[in-house]
Amino acid sequence: MNIEGQVLVLNRSWVAVNVASVRRAVALLYQDMARAVDPADYTLHDFENWIELSQARDEGRFIHTPTLRMRVPEIILLNAFNGFFHKEVRFSRRSIFERDKSTCQYCGKKLAKSELTIDHVLPRSRGGRDAWENLVLACVHCNVRKGDHTPEEAHMPLIKRPVKPAWLPALGTRLPAGCESSWQRFLDTAYWDAELRE
Repeated sequence: MNIEGQVLVLNRSWVAVNVASVRRAVALLYQDMARAVDPADYTLHDFENWIELSQARDEGRFIHTPTLRMRVPEIILLNAFNGFFHKEVRFSRRSIFERDKSTCQYCGKKLAKSELTIDHVLPRSRGGRDAWENLVLACVHCNVRKGDHTPEEAHMPLIKRPVKPAWLPALGTRLPAGCESSWQRFLDTAYWDAELRE
């Protein structure tokens, strides 16, 4: 049985709340804790209906066992859960690169990782801490130009005030590369909700 890949998990209100392994998604579907969402028309299917629908379809990824052939669901909807999974976004160098989208927060240039540094908005020598609100990406040129000054003193305003990220409604997980196109409808809404809250 091939169970590689990931499945988008929606709460009862059709809001993206998690990304689950195929194994977990199929288990939730089988235990009647979730419904599979048909990416063609967004209809909901319980386990038995999903098996029947899978027999009539040829496109997509499939799980094969000795007794059945089942299409791997791209999206599942939880039957009872209507909240969010609150996970902390890990404070790390990688997270700062993701939050700032590999873009210098002073000049706005999007650069390769090797051409960017992490700058303390309030310099360390003046009491600046390692915190979401005090660290930004800066290109080498801007970092040298700013030196041991604040952005105001250096006349280098920040493009965006640094904050702790609010990625998708607290998904707290990195989306897989090449995620299913059927996810986009749910992720776009979540992205804009998170942006508006910042």
